[in-house]
Amino acid sequence: MISKTFLLSFLTSLLVLGTGLGTTADARQILIPMDASQTNHLKVYGIIYNHIAEGSEAQWLLNYRGGSFMAPYSDHLLRRARVRGVYAEVLSTSEAQRIIAQIERNDVNMAAVPLEKAPSIAVYTPPHALPWDDAVTLALEYAEIPYTTIYNEEVLAGDLNNFDWLHLHHEDFTGQYGKFWAAFRHTPWYQRQVRDLEEMAARNGFTKVSEMKKEVVNTIRDFIGAGGFLFAMCSGTDTFDIALAADGVDIVPTPFDGDPMDPNAQEKLDFSRTLAFRDFELERDPAEYRHANIDVPVRLNEVDESMDFFTLFEFSAKWDPVPTMLTQNHVSSVKGFYGQTTAFRKETIKSSVVILAEIPGRNEAKYIHGNFGEGFFTFYGGHDPEDYTHRVGDPPTDLSLHPNSPGYRLILNNVLFPAAQKKKQRT
Repeated sequence: MISKTFLLSFLTSLLVLGTGLGTTADARQILIPMDASQTNHLKVYGIIYNHIAEGSEAQWLLNYRGGSFMAPYSDHLLRRARVRGVYAEVLSTSEAQRIIAQIERNDVNMAAVPLEKAPSIAVYTPPHALPWDDAVTLALEYAEIPYTTIYNEEVLAGDLNNFDWLHLHHEDFTGQYGKFWAAFRHTPWYQRQVRDLEEMAARNGFTKVSEMKKEVVNTIRDFIGAGGFLFAMCSGTDTFDIALAADGVDIVPTPFDGDPMDPNAQEKLDFSRTLAFRDFELERDPAEYRHANIDVPVRLNEVDESMDFFTLFEFSAKWDPVPTMLTQNHVSSVKGFYGQTTAFRKETIKSSVVILAEIPGRNEAKYIHGNFGEGFFTFYGGHDPEDYTHRVGDPPTDLSLHPNSPGYRLILNNVLFPAAQKKKQRT
């Protein structure tokens, strides 16, 4: 039986193709709207990424119909949209000019941003990780955006110099193996993780995994400072900053590395070294799931899933294009989702950091962004925007069932926005 989704995409494709074939020479632009009319928001990002990677032009129309894209007409681009089930409109030159004139008016919160160079993408992820272990990898695969996987040894070898954009798999950069010891220390996958990391640390001249991880975060920090773009979710956010603050300090309890943590570890933390967080308190209990009080406590019994959401802030497209790009969406409220790090307590966030989204009625930020040196970083709380309480062993998320996911759109905004930051690109 043909599904309704497939039939809708097929009919839409025929409509787009028919429009293209029947258009006269004055149809000079292709508009890919990103409002509720779009049949597959997530595939759009891959279409635009690959379009500019091939040397073609495109514009991101911020706040116009959900953050639409426009590019000079080509049969290839229109065909690519049709094949992927993406809705596109062919515009005459005068129609395109009217849209740009509307966007450029001083009394509207819109802007047209040229996309100039597709960033080279790396995903920091363990060798044994599966694609569905990480929402960003899922998004890249579904959108058909090419990427390279790297891990500790590649980072330490200087491979980050080959990339513009880096995503951190939901890693534990403190060397505590995700603090899964209490629940999973007898499972084969946990034992393999510990063994692999200990062997890797020894192979690279480190006596502890935590020491290797600190060298890794310092290298990534330098990558950002030199103009790189960093995106992280779940525990890859707070543990990154915790490891930076704890440089030269043993914060790892005995079960993880065989010796006790420094009794004065809290007092020795250096918050001047972190990207996003300050004045946080370490979690010393090895059996407690979280690493510090940056993360908010789990409240599954307090909030009904249907009522759990976070809201995106609106920024000035003409004066604050970066946060505007990062928050482009077809909705202003996005359904919530959990992770090992679900959201960030506002009192632990540095004043220089921009809060992009918050959880209403709570002192919690879900999505934050900032500058470091010549580069940028964005942290997004939670594990999988379409898996509310993702747990170890849960089945993978099938993004073909969620082609219009607002939560996944935020991930892909981060993948594409460096294309508008040509002057910040690494060389």
